[in-house]
Amino acid sequence: MIYILNEDASKNSFTIKGELFKYLIKVRRHSLDDEVFFRNPKDIKFFYKYKIVNLSARFLEVELISSELKEVKSSKSLHIGWCVIDGKSIEKVLPSLNEIGVDRISFIYCERSQKNFKLDFKRFERILESSMQQCGRSSYMKFDIFQNIKDFITKFPSAKVFDFCDTVLEDGSDFDTVLIGCEGGFSLQEKEFLKNQDVFRLDTPMVLRSESAVVAIASKILL
Repeated sequence: MIYILNEDASKNSFTIKGELFKYLIKVRRHSLDDEVFFRNPKDIKFFYKYKIVNLSARFLEVELISSELKEVKSSKSLHIGWCVIDGKSIEKVLPSLNEIGVDRISFIYCERSQKNFKLDFKRFERILESSMQQCGRSSYMKFDIFQNIKDFITKFPSAKVFDFCDTVLEDGSDFDTVLIGCEGGFSLQEKEFLKNQDVFRLDTPMVLRSESAVVAIASKILL
């Protein structure tokens, strides 16, 4: 773990109890005089170094050593328009997308999305916070929802589209917005609507699951 998110970070000193205390002492095996790093979720750009100055059986106290403005984020920005799939499948790849550096995901209820899939953004945010602490990222991924593809393309007309076609995504390609379908791809009506967009595929003979495609494309653009 690179740092810990804690709303007390930035104070000259504070006390840690409960589950975080158990994690630091029993899992991380920290002891007196060890240094621990924090960020405050309300002002996450700052990186704080603390020292453990008091340690008891049920709590520990840390004291601020230093603070610095330290942003850790991708050098590029990628916005993914992702047609809605099962939230459990999304949750499995969110940490990877976070580590790769995806800036924003717009979830879209396309014609083949199952409308009973309800997205739990609060749960997504908890998953991302855990990932951020592990990988060191200091910016929150943003989420929003569109009710159909037309609304998304109207707002982001330059979006590239991942679909079955002859054009292969080349190494070194650079764009900031991409639309990726759900399981089963786009409907005929959606394909007709998207016919004027730049469409590409990945250089593989295999049919990718939606979540596999998202990770693969994000990796190719951002890494």
